[in-house]
Amino acid sequence: QVQLVESGGGLVQAGGSLRLSCAASERVFSINAMGWYRQAPGKQRELVATITSGGRTNYADSVKGRFTISRDNAKNTAYLQMNSLKPEDTAVYYCYARIAGTIYDYDYWGQGTQVTVSS
Repeated sequence: QVQLVESGGGLVQAGGSLRLSCAASERVFSINAMGWYRQAPGKQRELVATITSGGRTNYADSVKGRFTISRDNAKNTAYLQMNSLKPEDTAVYYCYARIAGTIYDYDYWGQGTQVTVSS
């Protein structure tokens, strides 16, 4: 089965940067979209950023201008460059991919990586 392996989380001071990566463990027929959601303690999981196979991006309002998502289709890998990090960005970040199957599309999730931003 498809697995998403993500990395790049850590602890950083406010104003710093991190880069997350997420790679599918095997070649797939088609990845329609990839991105990240995040979940802070006691809060609902929320969209951070997504990118389609054609390069269309979508960002949460709270991260626009600070985060940039990109994709290397040949490597089945997405990257999230996070700049000007704020304490409110602290959360577990989950990679997401929507992958086309024969009939249905399937949603896959990474294991999550902790991002902690200190003030």
